[in-house]
Amino acid sequence: MALITCREAALGYDAGVVVSGLAFDVNAGDYLCVVGENGSGKSTLIKGLLRLKSPVSGEILTGDGLKPTEIGYLPQQSAAQKDFPAGVFEVVLSGRQSKRGPRPFYTRADRRIALENLERLGIGHLKNRCYRELSGGQQQRALLARALCATEKLLLLDEPVAGLDPLAARELYTLIRMLNQQQGLTIVMVSHDLRSAVEQATHILHLGNRQLFFGSTEAYVKTDLAKTFLGGGQGA
Repeated sequence: MALITCREAALGYDAGVVVSGLAFDVNAGDYLCVVGENGSGKSTLIKGLLRLKSPVSGEILTGDGLKPTEIGYLPQQSAAQKDFPAGVFEVVLSGRQSKRGPRPFYTRADRRIALENLERLGIGHLKNRCYRELSGGQQQRALLARALCATEKLLLLDEPVAGLDPLAARELYTLIRMLNQQQGLTIVMVSHDLRSAVEQATHILHLGNRQLFFGSTEAYVKTDLAKTFLGGGQGA
């Protein structure tokens, strides 16, 4: 069974439906990029996948043993969060909260996993630094390590390269692709950068307040929809 299945789902708020016609699967090993213009429903879909919002109609199901609390999530950062005065190790370790249950303290295993994920992303040497002192690219690596502490199956990334310089963005894309291809993690990434999305992803979900396209990247680039956005030099 797929890790995530959307069956004709619609999501919205009291003011009405934001995005509808969601009918797609995310299978183990997929790298799905969710694209669309501002206001197209990408953020609302994220809340639905995280079970922070229930569908207005239809269903969003998890399978293959995946629990909603086992989705590693890297949200967009606010300016205040970038200035967070905690240590890097503490930030990464906090990704184990969903595994801690009623226990008041982190275990030795929690700490080991946090250290392993710091090393996994090449920032083990930064573990004793203050998070606010890191560069934008280093902060995103720390947050990605935090997300990895919560999951062994699925990462949900919301605009992970937003605000990064081109070099840091390329390095982060390389890390994400390595996690997908070499370590078998399934990736769902929201992106405004359609060109990078089609370079990185195996599948594309294009939203425009409804599902405009879902399928392989190879099929997507042949569509008029893709040609309109890519041909115009626009990120989605």
